[in-house]
Parts: sequence; structure tokens; C-alpha cells
Amino acid sequence: MRARLLLASATMLFVELALIRWTGANIVHLSYFSNFILLGSFLGIGLGFLLPAGRGQWLARWTPVPLAVLVVLVREFPVQVRQTSGEVIYFTAVKTTGLPQWVTLPVLFGLTALIMMAIGKMTADQFRLLPSLEAYRFDLLGSLTGSVSFALLSWLRAPSVVWGVIAAAALLTLGGRRNSIRYSVPLALMVAILALETAASGISWSPYYKIEVTRPTSGSRDYKISANGVPHQSIAPLKVLRRPDSPYERPYRETPRNSHRRVLVIGAGNGNDVAMALAHGAQRVDAVEIDPRLQEIGASLHPARPYDNPRVHVHINDGRAFLERTNTRYDLVVLALPDSLTLVSGASNLRLESYLFTREAFEAAHRHLAPGGAFAMYNYYRQNWLIDRFGSTLTSVFGHAPCITHYGARRRPSWWPVSPPATSPAPPPRGAPPVRCPRPPVTTTPSRICCTAPSPPSTSGSWARSCW
Repeated sequence: MRARLLLASATMLFVELALIRWTGANIVHLSYFSNFILLGSFLGIGLGFLLPAGRGQWLARWTPVPLAVLVVLVREFPVQVRQTSGEVIYFTAVKTTGLPQWVTLPVLFGLTALIMMAIGKMTADQFRLLPSLEAYRFDLLGSLTGSVSFALLSWLRAPSVVWGVIAAAALLTLGGRRNSIRYSVPLALMVAILALETAASGISWSPYYKIEVTRPTSGSRDYKISANGVPHQSIAPLKVLRRPDSPYERPYRETPRNSHRRVLVIGAGNGNDVAMALAHGAQRVDAVEIDPRLQEIGASLHPARPYDNPRVHVHINDGRAFLERTNTRYDLVVLALPDSLTLVSGASNLRLESYLFTREAFEAAHRHLAPGGAFAMYNYYRQNWLIDRFGSTLTSVFGHAPCITHYGARRRPSWWPVSPPATSPAPPPRGAPPVRCPRPPVTTTPSRICCTAPSPPSTSGSWARSCW
């Protein structure tokens, strides 16, 4: 009884976490609103525990069926971002593949609740066979076992088929001999579908994301990288990266007097920014990337082979944590597209890039600049209010207004090269807007405005306000 309660409780937590991660990796709405599946799980577990001991036995007999149905539906009708948009922020408003949102979300919520209700019922039946305190102890131990086991698999980057095999083995054990045949068919179907996903070309799992790499087509030389069904990065040749209108080239063109000997790249990803730093003569490049799988993909596929260069030092770490632990000063600090498509999400997933876009993070970057050094950041910010917000924060941190460059009417990575002054001028008045270069009329073709932000004069209370 104790062992079965321990196994049932561990299975309940393991399946819950697996559902949250796997559905979020294939249904973009759930990657963005991960609490949706969590709420369905809570509802199902609660209903399973509320059922009296002698009722609801049909749930135990058919537990794997709704699980297999959910896996089939998600696999056959994944919801992925079909194209990015410069006019929206939230993924639920962009063009996606798969069934309509009003169909996908209710069906997944109902199936999740039914799955967890069945496993919760099995756990509750074992719970009632033991004294209350002892049952609570084994239930808690089982919950911790399931949670730690799944966390370990995520850290080891185990593919989804491994999760499915473990869940299937646990459910077969809990179902017993009487349900072995009834359980075997849907569980075998579930494992087979997950095996097909795992064997698909270009699919791998990082501790955070389901990663898909698409090889170049006949008309392109770029590798495309998607994370959880969202276009995330592309690997481009150095010749493309160094084009005059490339945002990768912008911080170096805007800081011609900077030696760029020591460069810090936060959000190094597949290595595009690292390759650019090396091409501009950097003697040392610290490449900080939180996702080890993205760095590995760049190390194996990037045509410039930036991660093979002995001048590059890779740090698998959070960008802000790295800044807090290093004493090195840099000629250039680049905040390079850290998870641009989930920039303003409140709780999108485990990756918390929003902590890089705070006053404290900008102050940490400022402290690590060498005399005459520069800080640059770019992203798909999409909304003017977001640009104004970051610009105001940078103005107050660096003591003078940043330079903002827009790229096109729809997709607008924005650069803010900011040089710290030799002396510290008084900060601008609270609430003062950032300096912005004049914007061109909105057109259907990409447009670019270049502007420079000279170091502010040492006169107290003044800061740079010139463009061009």
C-alpha cells in the first residue's frame, strides 16, 4: 500500500509537469499562458480526491485513454507561430497553425482535467488505506519524487519519448494485471507518437525549450531555429552579418573610436554576435548564453565557427547573474536579442529574460564598462511605449540620452549605443523622454535611420540630445 501510494503520487506530479512542458512546447498559447494546464491539473486532482471510495472506478479502468487522445491531438494539430508581426506583442494575436484557439484551449483543458482526475482518483484510493498522517507523509514524498525526477530529466535534456516511457511504465504498474491489456494499447500509441517526434529531423530538447533546426533551403543560406514553435534565431554567414544595414554591424559603426578589444555578449545564442566581435578584432569575447543547446547548435553549425576561436570564452549562465559575479570591464557590452518573442510576457516559461531589461541590470552593465566603453541592445520591441520605457531607463542610468535606430515599419530591432561620460553629469529630470531620431513615414519596405549619441559634456545637468 505504501509503495503504491508513493508511486501514484509521484506519477501524478510527473504527468502534470510533463503535460505542462510538452503541450507548451507544441501549443504556443500554452507556452505563453502555462498556468492554463496547471489549473486544469488542479481541477482534475481535486475532483479525483473528492470522489468517494466506491465510485468512479471507471476512471481507473480508462486512465490512459484521455492521455493518448491528448497526445494524438497535439501532435496532429500543433499550434505554432506562422509569422511574426510588428504590430502585436501577445502570441495569441499572431498568425498560427493548427485548430482555432477557441477549439484548442477548451479541449486541452478538459482532457487535462480528465487525465489528472483519473490519476488523482487512483492516488486517493491508496491514500484512504493508510492512517492519515502516514498517508500524508508518503503522498508528500511521492510528490517530491515526481517533481525532482522530471526536473532531472529536463536538466539532462531527455527527449519527450523518455517522459512517455516512464509515465507508461508507472501507469501500467498502477493499473495492475486486470487492466494490462486495456492500458497497453493507448499507452503504446502515446509512446509511439512521442518516439516519432523525437526521431524527427532537427528536433532536440534543451532544459527550457523544444528546439527545432531547419536547414537552409535552395534560396537561403541561413539555418532557422525555432523554440517551442516560435521563430527564435537564424544562423547567418559573416558576409550577411556585416552588411551596412545589419543590426549586428550597428554598434561597431556607431563607436568608431572604441577599440572593441574586450566584448561581452549577453544572449550569445548561436554565435552571430560573437562572430561579429571577432571580425572587428576583439581580443577577448565573453559569450553568455543561458541555454546550452542553443550554444551547441551554433558551435556545430555556424559557418564562421566563432565558438572554436580561443579568444571566445563561453559562459552557460544567466546574463544578470554573470554581471554580478564578474569583475571584468569591457569596451563593448551587447544585449543581443535575448528571447525577443517573449519579451513582455509575465510568466511565459522558465526563462526570465525580463530581468535583463530592468534598471538594476542596466546599472550592472554600466559598472562593467571600461573608460570610453559602450553599451548596445537590440530586439523586436514592436511597440513605441516599450522603446520609450527602455530609453528613459537608459537615460537615467547613463546620464545622457541613448541613440535609437529603427529598422523598418514592422520589424524594428533597435540599437542604443551608449558611451559613459568621463565625468558623471547630473541625471536628466525625472520623466524626461529619451532622445529619438526623427522617424520616417511608415512604408511597406524596411527603412533605417542612423543617429549618433556623442558623450555628454561635463557641464552639470546636461546630456547629449543630438542625432545624425
